[in-house]
Amino acid sequence: MKQSYNIEIDCANCAMKVEEACKKVQGVLSLTVNYMTQKMNVEFAEDADETKTLKLIKKTGKKIEDEFEIDF
Repeated sequence: MKQSYNIEIDCANCAMKVEEACKKVQGVLSLTVNYMTQKMNVEFAEDADETKTLKLIKKTGKKIEDEFEIDF
C-alpha cells in the first residue's frame, strides 16, 4: 500500500538524511521525502501496521531532525 503524508522539515539536507534513515524502518518497502512540497511518500510492506510504522518513521526522523513532523 502506498500513501502520501504532509510533513514538516526545515532543510533539503535534513530531508535527505531523514529519507535515508527512514527507508530502513521495519515495514517500509520504499520511502521518499520531498523538501520542496513538504510531502513524504511511503510504500508499506503487506503485513505492516501503518500506524505503528509511521510512529517508528517519526521517531527515526526526529533523531536526525528535531523539527520533523508527520501529519497522520
